[in-house]
Amino acid sequence: MSDCAIILAGGEGTRMRSDKPKVMAELLFRPMLSWVTDAAKKAGINDILVVTGYKSEIVEEYLNGSCRTARQEKRLGTGHAVMQAMDFIKEHSGSDVLILNGDAPLIDDKTITEGLKYHREGGFVQTVISAKIDDPFGYGRIVRDENGNFIAITEEASATEEIKRINEINSGVMWFDCDTLADLLGKLKNDNSKGEYYLTDTVAIALSEKKKVGAYITANTDAVLGANSRVQLYELNEKVRISILKSFMLEGVSIPCTDGVIIDKNTIIGRDTVILPGTIIKEGCKIGSGVTLGPNTVLYRTEVGDNSVLNQVQAEEAVIGEDVTAGPFVHIRPDSKLDKGVHCGNFVEVKNSVIGEKTSISHLTYVGDSDVGSGVNFGCGVVTVNFNGKKKNRCTVGNDAFIGCNTNLIAPVKIGDRAYTAAGSTVTEDVPEDALVIARSRQTVKEDWVTKNKPYREKK
Repeated sequence: MSDCAIILAGGEGTRMRSDKPKVMAELLFRPMLSWVTDAAKKAGINDILVVTGYKSEIVEEYLNGSCRTARQEKRLGTGHAVMQAMDFIKEHSGSDVLILNGDAPLIDDKTITEGLKYHREGGFVQTVISAKIDDPFGYGRIVRDENGNFIAITEEASATEEIKRINEINSGVMWFDCDTLADLLGKLKNDNSKGEYYLTDTVAIALSEKKKVGAYITANTDAVLGANSRVQLYELNEKVRISILKSFMLEGVSIPCTDGVIIDKNTIIGRDTVILPGTIIKEGCKIGSGVTLGPNTVLYRTEVGDNSVLNQVQAEEAVIGEDVTAGPFVHIRPDSKLDKGVHCGNFVEVKNSVIGEKTSISHLTYVGDSDVGSGVNFGCGVVTVNFNGKKKNRCTVGNDAFIGCNTNLIAPVKIGDRAYTAAGSTVTEDVPEDALVIARSRQTVKEDWVTKNKPYREKK
């Protein structure tokens, strides 16, 4: 059988003051749990079981079948949580299993793979992943003998002053031989003040039986970090946020001021792109080279072509081509595509539409459910009226058309190539190419109407 992983995700996280399970608290817009599953998968472990507990249905819904699950109906400690995966462990007899914590999101694939290598080369049945940190207070200490051999995990509460000075601590991540783990779980006892089964007690049991147990020191000291409160979650977010920004800077991205800038770690960004304050790039984005984003631009699952400039733009699930300029106050909604050289000025919204090359939508305009050609000019205040109360309909605008200010295009309607619409027109029928459409009532002027009717309030 292939190697597998068990992720402990049953905690309530009381100090989070949340109605959601602790592992669903978000680190840079993604649940902490997703960071852990991603690390395991990146390390080549695809068979993952998540042990749920508090409000398990929320975790199960989020996972949506991407991992197997088991429920810990009563939360009686980490050892008890792993016991809920006994069938999974036995299924993988003859291989190794990794135990991870769903609320320690900074575990990385390198630590996982190097820990497994150490585990196997050392012939260990159990390997604890440890780290050396500056402030070990509160963590279980890794105790070694004079030869450097791992001999115990001692918790803070029961540590002597000498042991408290040890700075090598237990990360909570462990590799086990599956058969050994199944055996050790059957020997765990809950004879402690809380009546719980602790996974760390397997170390003492294994060592007492002369089994070979090791402790691998990871260079990633962040692997031990978790968040038990909103304050700690903020600190974790800030640590990860700055780390990601620096990694992009080293790859040729300019971030002159990091204030309010958040970038998903999996984003692809080309060289010489500039990210200005307040810009948030969520998951699933690909940014070209020489792009300027911001200030205050938000992207989600959006592709942006080379040399585009997006100032105070929000875009979701959209494709924005090369040399596009947009903003300020532009909203590009899902299923929209802006071709090369498109311009969207202030207060423009585009939804489920294709906008052809070098088309200009300068200001105060809504283009929804439309197929727009190249070189089109939209005047101020144009609206594609795409909903009739029952269903959405599409508009088609030909190449080089000119849509006058305050034109309403009542879908479904087609404007031909190079056609003009007069300002203030409400167009309900197709307009042939090279034609001018005037769809407004004749102007009527009534002399002295105000004098006679006095419609205004009396001035004091």
